[in-house]
Amino acid sequence: MTQTHLRVFLVAPRGFCAGVQMAIDCLEQTVSGSPNPIYAYHRIVHNNVVVESFQRRGVVFVDDIASVPEGATVVLSAHGVAPKVYERAGKNKLQVVDATCPLVTKVHQEARQFAAAGFSVVLLGHRGHDEVVGIEGEAPGCIQTIASCDEIDRLHIPDPDRVAVLTQTTLSVDDSRVMLAELKTRFPNLRVPPKEDICYATQNRQEALRSVLEDCQLALILGSGSSSNAQRLRELATRLGVASHLIEGSEQIDLRWFTRVHSMALTAGASVPEGHVEEVLSWLALHFDLQVDHKVVKTELVNFIRPAIRARSFSPTLDAGCPA
Repeated sequence: MTQTHLRVFLVAPRGFCAGVQMAIDCLEQTVSGSPNPIYAYHRIVHNNVVVESFQRRGVVFVDDIASVPEGATVVLSAHGVAPKVYERAGKNKLQVVDATCPLVTKVHQEARQFAAAGFSVVLLGHRGHDEVVGIEGEAPGCIQTIASCDEIDRLHIPDPDRVAVLTQTTLSVDDSRVMLAELKTRFPNLRVPPKEDICYATQNRQEALRSVLEDCQLALILGSGSSSNAQRLRELATRLGVASHLIEGSEQIDLRWFTRVHSMALTAGASVPEGHVEEVLSWLALHFDLQVDHKVVKTELVNFIRPAIRARSFSPTLDAGCPA
């Protein structure tokens, strides 16, 4: 039986970004160098397979820093944490490996600076996401998070001339642009960071996928449901009229998706190992006469230095300077 021809646009950049790679390397190095149990505060990255691989090696993932035994070593996830987490770690004499992505740390610093200067801070992001929770914790009461333009009217802004905006690093470029434009209309003196907050990896992966969608009837996005940047890739394809599915592996692929599909896009969120992409390509090659076209939009050369293990001192939350 002749196999159906399928053209696959394999887009790049895809998969691990520098922040994810650094976080995984941190945990890997910490586990390999210690005979004692290692703890991780939150999932080191939002990828189920990566997390499960570390669990099999004895890493204990916790969502409450207070549950880490006194004096133990804990690795903080790439998404960043609120100052109160550092405070509790210090009280418990924990040895901390801070694997926060430096680009997330940048947003934390901006939050502190704007709040200390008396600005109302509007954070564009998804409430409850680990990264957003960490940023909000830098200045409780000063930061208000919105996920759409519909929520702008609900903002409590004491002084419309002193408003600043920050962005979750993994947000949709299109969504953030729309919200930012609306905020600038409402608040003409809106302060923005000197360099945008959406990270290079999120922008590059969205740009790469966008570049091929016009020629595709289907897009497969590799990533876990908890991954913000992977979800944004799926939403991008759907918004541009291309059927899209977020999968963690080939076992979740449904052949019915390929009805009347002649060409498709394949990419991966920033927390996905390249081996997962190769596994999906192998599955596709078993079912179709496959033609793989590599679409490289940019080459990423960013690397972050792994942090050292150290005891973290107490860094108090900001409760002064916020507008009344």
